Amino acid sequence: MAGLYRFEPDYAVHPGETLREKLEELNMNPKEFAVRVGKPVKTISNILNGKSSITPEIAVQFEKVLGISASFWMAKQANYSEYIAREKEKQKLEDGIEWAKKFPYKQLAEMGYVKNTRRSKERVEELLNFFNISKPEAWKKIYLEQAVPVFFRISLNHTKDPYSLSILLRIGEIEAGKMKRKPYNRKKLKEILPILKEIMISEDTNFLEKIQQYCLEAGVKVVYTKSLLKVPINGVVRWIDENPIIQITDRYKRYDVFWFSLFHELGHVLLHGRKKNIFLEDIENINIHDEKEEEANKFAENYLLSKEQYNEIITAINLSDKTPNIILKIINEYAKKFRTHKDIIIGRILYYNKELYKFSFLRKELKKIDFK
Repeated sequence: MAGLYRFEPDYAVHPGETLREKLEELNMNPKEFAVRVGKPVKTISNILNGKSSITPEIAVQFEKVLGISASFWMAKQANYSEYIAREKEKQKLEDGIEWAKKFPYKQLAEMGYVKNTRRSKERVEELLNFFNISKPEAWKKIYLEQAVPVFFRISLNHTKDPYSLSILLRIGEIEAGKMKRKPYNRKKLKEILPILKEIMISEDTNFLEKIQQYCLEAGVKVVYTKSLLKVPINGVVRWIDENPIIQITDRYKRYDVFWFSLFHELGHVLLHGRKKNIFLEDIENINIHDEKEEEANKFAENYLLSKEQYNEIITAINLSDKTPNIILKIINEYAKKFRTHKDIIIGRILYYNKELYKFSFLRKELKKIDFK
């Protein structure tokens, strides 16, 4: 099928010019014409000077006096109005060039959300379409001024890079919108927690899909996002259209970090209810409740490996001869005993013993993940 082309002239004439030519042809002055169409002289003068538009009602009156169809005058007006609108659109794109430069456009294009282009105005237009807005000022109102609190009750104004962060949040909205809507069921969500933990332990090759499927049955949408430049964030949770949305990034590309982040966000959903708050893990200057973050951390910690269990493991390691093979053996034994994954134990050891060289060899034992 051939592509559709349409002519878009780079100029347009106000219908008042055509009216002026017709009146000169008829040797009729504006005052006489105004009397004949039953309109004030000022109204006709404004049309002749391009200051006012021709309405359908006026077009019909013109038809009666001039014998030129109302559709002709309306078409002339429509063409001119469209031209003016497009000129304003061009100026809007011009004004948005500096705004567009602040976003990680290249990375967003690599992810397939915008067209890969170097043209400044095209980038502005692509970003406006991506955010589903008509002009850059709308982005500012949504993400910096909280003009649409239905999304979340925070401003990104004091974060290090609100532009990149808003990209991440918008990707979450887009991907969550592709998923089926099922009512949130808190009881069901609590029931699937042990199932999710077993998926973690078994290292299913399709664990990402299984998490999404089980969580969706409870009305929770889980979205995976490639980590963005200048956005040091592991996870986000918020509510959109009565559904909690959990967004996990592959920031560290570590299996243990992924699972801790997932259960951390699940903790927010279960502990903190249907709030319009948004919880952004590890983002500074966001005016969130540190107390709630700590509660979510404890939820994930207790479910994956409690403090008491961790202390038992460390005690066993300290009582051993502390060779790498022995330490790994102890970790694997306790992973089976406590029904968790060895990486959860290793991650906890590395987190609490950052300065101890004797545990540095454990880093190479960590399982890697990558969102593709």
